[in-house]
Amino acid sequence: MHRPRSRFLSNAAALAVVLFASVLAAALASCRSGAADPFAELRGVTQFVPNSSFEELEGENPKGWTPRAWQRGGAAFAVAPSGRTGARSVTVGSENDKGVDASWVAVVPVRPYSRYKLAGFIKTENVAAGTGRGAQINVNGEGDWRTAPLTGTLDWTEVGVEFEAGAVDAVEVTCLLGGWGRSTGQAWFDDVTLTRLSGRELGRPAVTIDGAKTGAPVSKYIYGQFIEHLGRCIYQGLWAELLEDRKFFEAVGEGESPWKPVGEPAAVTMDKVRPFTGAHTPRVALDGATPRGLVQGDLALVERRDYVGRVVLAGDAGAAPVTVSVVWGEAPEARWSLTVDALGRDFRTVPFAFKAGATTAAARLEIVSSGRGSFRVGTASIMPADNIDGFRPEVVALLKELDSPVYRWPGGNFVSGYDWRDGIGDRDRRPPRKNPAWTGIEHNDVGIHEYMDLMRLIGAEPYITVNSGLGDAAMALEELQYANGAADTPMGRLRTANGHPEPWGVTFWAIGNEMYGDWQLGHMPLSDYVKKHTQFAVAMKAMDPTIKVVAVGAVGRWSETMLAEASNHMDLVSEHFYVQHKPGLLAHVDQAPAEVRRIAEAHRKYRATIPPLRDKPVPVALDEWNYWYGPHVYGELGTQYFLEDALGVAAALNEYARQSDVYFMANYAQTVNVIGAIKTSKTAAVLDTTGVILALYRKHFGTVPVAVGGAPEPLDVMACWKDESKTVLTLSVVNPTKSAVTLRLDAGDLTLPKSARLFLVGGLDPRACNVPGQEPQVSVHETADAPFGRTIMVPPISVSLYEIGVRPQL
Repeated sequence: MHRPRSRFLSNAAALAVVLFASVLAAALASCRSGAADPFAELRGVTQFVPNSSFEELEGENPKGWTPRAWQRGGAAFAVAPSGRTGARSVTVGSENDKGVDASWVAVVPVRPYSRYKLAGFIKTENVAAGTGRGAQINVNGEGDWRTAPLTGTLDWTEVGVEFEAGAVDAVEVTCLLGGWGRSTGQAWFDDVTLTRLSGRELGRPAVTIDGAKTGAPVSKYIYGQFIEHLGRCIYQGLWAELLEDRKFFEAVGEGESPWKPVGEPAAVTMDKVRPFTGAHTPRVALDGATPRGLVQGDLALVERRDYVGRVVLAGDAGAAPVTVSVVWGEAPEARWSLTVDALGRDFRTVPFAFKAGATTAAARLEIVSSGRGSFRVGTASIMPADNIDGFRPEVVALLKELDSPVYRWPGGNFVSGYDWRDGIGDRDRRPPRKNPAWTGIEHNDVGIHEYMDLMRLIGAEPYITVNSGLGDAAMALEELQYANGAADTPMGRLRTANGHPEPWGVTFWAIGNEMYGDWQLGHMPLSDYVKKHTQFAVAMKAMDPTIKVVAVGAVGRWSETMLAEASNHMDLVSEHFYVQHKPGLLAHVDQAPAEVRRIAEAHRKYRATIPPLRDKPVPVALDEWNYWYGPHVYGELGTQYFLEDALGVAAALNEYARQSDVYFMANYAQTVNVIGAIKTSKTAAVLDTTGVILALYRKHFGTVPVAVGGAPEPLDVMACWKDESKTVLTLSVVNPTKSAVTLRLDAGDLTLPKSARLFLVGGLDPRACNVPGQEPQVSVHETADAPFGRTIMVPPISVSLYEIGVRPQL
């Protein structure tokens, strides 16, 4: 990894460095003065809910409270002019018999590692649970942190629940009607309190490091990635094609088609009799006078950049000439044009190349004629000339920086409706399809050949998921033979005909994706799926015994049954998790490592209780994991990540190291745009904040975990030997608080140096982010000789990764 400049919260990078340096100086002074508790401002507070009886107003709402409908439609929110005490209460009601799932919400800062009681009073009128629970008070997103629900018609009734809060520094308290479904009627809420009953007072964090006590080596495959045909992950992300719907899945000028008619709209029709590919091809009828044809706009060009393309045309002789133009302005000279002088019945591919005369996001491609008869457009394409085997060079460079050893493909939910055979052969002739699982169009420009080309370009291993949803074992066997079969096998001959005589030798094969979910195409009862998985696995292993089979898992009954009945037919078992946004920096960050830990603990239990696993434990491939929440600013599921998410990913990677005996693989989902580690615009790309962490750990975090004990809270601390030589210790410290914290280290027999190499990712604001085409706000700041020793200062909102040269004490 190159050594970047320090970049934090401002597009003016130099100012950001100065600001962050001032914070570090203040933090160091604070640590020296003995400040130890990042939550000291809440010390002494016993009741945490603000405006708990709703007496203070801010506009139309009670101060500190906002209305929120969890499901659309039918919710009536109001501040009632009377209450159990005081002059006001809040109410939620259903405006129709469909019911509501809606609440008043307050974000409440709390002290972590404490026991709380949530209480309040509820009055109800004709409340029916319906598909929900009724009226209740709860902590959003925390399962059983909720009061018993009330239904019917009741006067003011006291409710309450006690719970233990771990790494939680803020909660959303909700006064809720509905809950995981819709309820009808009306409910009033008053005197809502959250009281701290007991808790641990945080002292100065301290850890012990036992370099002699090591765990199972950390698999390189935990740095895996996942690319799916979804949103802007591949098309408008990885793939360099500028045109959308280039094969005319949508009829020109209709629906969501990016193509519009030029001239008389009725002159453009869709020819279903002789389509070039897919179901139809646009046909343009000419009148010999006015220009008619097709246009696609909103193309992004960069001035003086070279582009290459092609257009596939057929038509009557009298329809020539056809003019193909790329236009980047309104002036007559603000365009490049090519004249196609001859047309015939058969489609002909016409290549072209041009240099853009301006930087614009509003360029357009025009294909027009003023001749007679008609012409047809089979397809068209435009890419930057510096594309690398069809992929965007700026994205390939970032993939190399991520240095992931393995990429899962092609899905995801997508795979359960995908026919891999659509993605082979002449790229222009491959049929466009409706994406079977998501919105938009699958162009089939990127199939198994292009995927394997990408793996070659970035030096990664392939991991292919076969379709066990709507697909069958025969389809999977053909795909396996296509990838791994010799050139004289039926599928090997087809692969050779498509340009690749040598087998690819793909090792990792997943049978299906999330088949436990009713959202999955081809979902079936678990008992039936065990049989289907076994059928696939037996057949695939018989064809190629060298492959590693990954089975669909999900902690609970699904994983238990798959492992109990089919563990002899799998090499790895898949698990997935996604977490959303939480109020409170500590709570938000802790979600990801908590999920990694939860799944590992479940599988340790399975190894102890499921007989076949005692002799043959099945490692876990956590082949989808990430934060996932809105808004989606990079297309479908295109979450913008922030510094706070980067801290969560770092803490999750620390947890993978702690659980190295369980995890063989983990695939961050996904790589580009779609909840992605890389974000792109039409002309630029950047490592998102989470990608910065993934690249840093892949390059610098160790591979041999060592025992770390003590009381690090609220920090997340993990250490690994860099490699088996055990001469360099790597230490990761995640500080998910807005205060600097000092950490005491007891390294036992190891002598710690006075300085160490430090890679620091941090900033002044947990919402700092990286945007394509702008100066990154979050990146790595490297210091070759940072102060180190038995006490280290950890900056606020930061990840500190140290490389430490150590030697045993004499």
